[in-house]
Amino acid sequence: MKSLISRGSAMVRGRRSVRGAVRCATAPYGARQRGQLVIDKPVIPSAIIVDAGRGTRHVGENGRILSMIRTPTRRATLAGMAGLVACPHVARAAYPDKNITIVHGFPGGNGDLLARFCADGITRHMGATVVVEAKAGAGGTIAAGHVARAAPDGYTLLIMVGGHAVAAALYKQLAFKSVEDFTPITMLTEFPFVFATYPDHPASDMKAFIERARSAAEPPLFGSPGNGTGQHMSAELFASMGKLKLKHVPYRGSGQGVTDVLGKRIDFITDTPTVTVPLIQDKQLRALAVTGAQRFFALPDVPTLAEAGIAGYETGSWLGLAGPAGMPADVVAQLNGAIHKLLAEPATLKKLRDLGSEVVPTTPQAFKTRLESDVAKWTGVVASAGIPRI
Repeated sequence: MKSLISRGSAMVRGRRSVRGAVRCATAPYGARQRGQLVIDKPVIPSAIIVDAGRGTRHVGENGRILSMIRTPTRRATLAGMAGLVACPHVARAAYPDKNITIVHGFPGGNGDLLARFCADGITRHMGATVVVEAKAGAGGTIAAGHVARAAPDGYTLLIMVGGHAVAAALYKQLAFKSVEDFTPITMLTEFPFVFATYPDHPASDMKAFIERARSAAEPPLFGSPGNGTGQHMSAELFASMGKLKLKHVPYRGSGQGVTDVLGKRIDFITDTPTVTVPLIQDKQLRALAVTGAQRFFALPDVPTLAEAGIAGYETGSWLGLAGPAGMPADVVAQLNGAIHKLLAEPATLKKLRDLGSEVVPTTPQAFKTRLESDVAKWTGVVASAGIPRI
């Protein structure tokens, strides 16, 4: 019966051997066939000698050394160990070497638009292919949970929204930790929300709307992109501070809410400038108020809620790029740099400003600080306003 030894082994004939990684005891007969060694007469050694200085030797009956596995010298061992210490990341391929996926939770909304902006910037400035994927529902927490569970290698990223901090305050239980389970990369934009209704709504402005809501037999219906979003909580805070009742209609993203307010099935929506401003400019929607402390540059004739009679009211939101916790620092730096280049481009700045967003690129640490601050802020708002947790 013939025995086979795979390529990379060695045959020893007295002092001659075929070069390989591991040496094996063989007979003096044999031949190479397509990278293998065919042994016709395997020889069993009479003795196996283990020598700390010379290694393990297989010795035949006549004292002839059939094979030897040499023990590495101390110098070789130390050199190998030093190489491992000097190159701790030698096994990690250069980034990026495969497709990057950017996940967001708001089809048709601000998150979708910014995901596509980021995809374009990463492709142009890093040479990577980027896929944008929507995972709608639960106020963006489905998308966030998906990214939190992903490998922290930089190939699965999240468009994080200000509602991420709101969800931490509003939801009784989430499948992730809102700060600890993510790696902030950079903030992208910030903006107020806009309260908008259909053009011929009976309330001519926000003051009239508030009076009408307080006296109505049924609470006005308002739409948002989902439970626990910044849009949802901004309207709940408005109801609490204005001492009026509203009924929330949550959607899976912005598109259906816009459709329903245009169809007069709900009274108003609260959403981002990216969603509302183009429709307001086209006279398809009418703005009632903005949620910031000051009037918004894209809608200079629209009052703030504070001006409309809700003293002290101020909310807003932001978008940022993040990944799972534990991403390598060099990968974070590459992504941060690529996005900052994108946001510095005049065409990008004009497009985002035209859509109602201020560009606010940051360091990863500044983004983390903002996230922590907003989680604390919304936790306090939920408690003080008596908003039921979901």
